[in-house]
Amino acid sequence: MEKIRLGKTDLMVSRSGFGAIPIQRIGDEDSTALLRAAFNGGINYYDTARGYTTSEHKIGLALGDVRDEIIIATKSGAQNGEQLAQNLETSLSQLGTDYIDVYQFHNPSFIPRPNEDNDLYDAALRAKSEGKIRHIGITSHRLDIAIEMVKSGLFETMQFPMSTLATDAEIELVKLCKEHDVGFVAMKGLAGGLITNAKSAFVFLRQFDNVVPIWGIQHMSELEEFLEYEQNPPAFDDEIRQIINKDREKLSDGFCRACGYCLPCPAEINIPMAARMELLLGRMDWRGLISESWQEMMSRINNCSDCRHCIGHCPYNLDTPELLKSNLAYFEKFVAEHKN
Repeated sequence: MEKIRLGKTDLMVSRSGFGAIPIQRIGDEDSTALLRAAFNGGINYYDTARGYTTSEHKIGLALGDVRDEIIIATKSGAQNGEQLAQNLETSLSQLGTDYIDVYQFHNPSFIPRPNEDNDLYDAALRAKSEGKIRHIGITSHRLDIAIEMVKSGLFETMQFPMSTLATDAEIELVKLCKEHDVGFVAMKGLAGGLITNAKSAFVFLRQFDNVVPIWGIQHMSELEEFLEYEQNPPAFDDEIRQIINKDREKLSDGFCRACGYCLPCPAEINIPMAARMELLLGRMDWRGLISESWQEMMSRINNCSDCRHCIGHCPYNLDTPELLKSNLAYFEKFVAEHKN
């Protein structure tokens, strides 16, 4: 598989990376088979996080014997140096390794800097001096903060949502990373499942020669599709442009990206799914989405107390309660029309 340089890290990474959030949902045997197939197919970049439950463990289990041939990126949501050190030791243990190639601050609301009271950045520097971290990166969902992070010169990689729905300003962030030699790792390449044409997503991101998408992969068929695109890259032709334009027309700026930072919800609403239900019903097999369990889940929206926790934690400044209400109304009408 073709490799590119990941910014100033000088790491040579596969053009397609493996996003390991979905392997939380499958067992050890299935995840091992999937990860080994990815490795055998040429993928050498694996992205996970301390917060992704069993994901780190499964990568260590499947790829421990080829550790020197892969690049592992993980993340910590720590708010201070002590927490970061603890997170790092846990990650090293779970991954079965003594070093992390790219260690990322996980979507902080501020820019970690040296010599601050929280000791967060300095803890990462100490770990780097000890050989436990090779490169320091950061992830963000907020464009304004991400721009400042890149310009700060403190981070070797930037992980940011990037898909066919990207705005001109978000594409400028890709260019800014190139100017500052910061490796750009693209998450949410399928917009949290709203983009259903993987081919168009692949082609769109492939046009940027400094972008490494981390495809969230759970099924072997998904992996095989991306490996096929790597072997035979599709052209950015009129057909692809039509697909992208159609998706952009249907998905406005006000859609939920399913980042999950609004959780946990006091009313136990599955916000990342519920706030996108109207879109999902129109883009997926709707039969499973109108089951009794999903009807019960959607009904929880009526229990919303307007605590505004979701609003305060949404990186995209969505009016989440209103979005939930509108999706509930659509869902109830859809169920009534399709229950038989």
